Amino acid sequence: MEPLVMEAPEEEQRAATAAVEMIGVNKWYGDFHVLRDIDLAVAEGERIVICGPSGSGKSTLIRCINGLEEHQEGAIIVAGHELTQDIAAISEIRRDVGMVFQHFHLFAHLTVLENCTLAPIEVRKMTKPAAVDKARHFLERVRMADHAGKYPGQLSGGEQQRVAIARALCMGPKLMLFDEPTSALDPEMVKEVLDIIVDLAGEGMTMICVTHEMDFARKVADRVIFMDAGEIVEINRPNAFFETPQHARTRRFLQQILR
Repeated sequence: MEPLVMEAPEEEQRAATAAVEMIGVNKWYGDFHVLRDIDLAVAEGERIVICGPSGSGKSTLIRCINGLEEHQEGAIIVAGHELTQDIAAISEIRRDVGMVFQHFHLFAHLTVLENCTLAPIEVRKMTKPAAVDKARHFLERVRMADHAGKYPGQLSGGEQQRVAIARALCMGPKLMLFDEPTSALDPEMVKEVLDIIVDLAGEGMTMICVTHEMDFARKVADRVIFMDAGEIVEINRPNAFFETPQHARTRRFLQQILR
């Protein structure tokens, strides 16, 4: 099925440099066809929100972008580099792609500061003093500088997620991927995490965010993508997506989630 797409003006498309391109991407888990003929281009500086029912392939799509999941057909190109099974190529792409997970994935045996300095030292080959300076900068950005010496188990869910965002930023990513970053949080903690992501969006960070937070999508997204049954069903600007959805499946989803 061809997705209903509201494209950017031709001049805007030509001027934009692609941060991510997905061309005819298909993925299966055994006999289950989880991604079906995905075609998507994300420009540098663009903010994409992906929504859809559970099991629609949203998380699998963004996990394929940094090689956490392997696609079987099609091409995925990140910052001009095609994602293949070559380990060196995957590692190179991951250096420039930050990922924030639903369940934080912090190292429980490391302090907040150590969580943030580990990858810059080991992967970017920063000196420890430089990595510590960078980590403290980003912990300040996410309002967690006073917790640098604590361990993840001493933090609330919202605090852990803010640390996870700081950790990703410490690598200097060109692209940030968020996989339902607030779905594991208590309701009162959701806003504090979304506020951090909104701030990043305002600074021009390229980001792809899987979320059910529709107010966030309205506020932040350049385009909203609706997925169902492994397909991209509809892509549109936020106002048009929410006010005049073009596909019946999109309308049903919005009626359920917005009521």
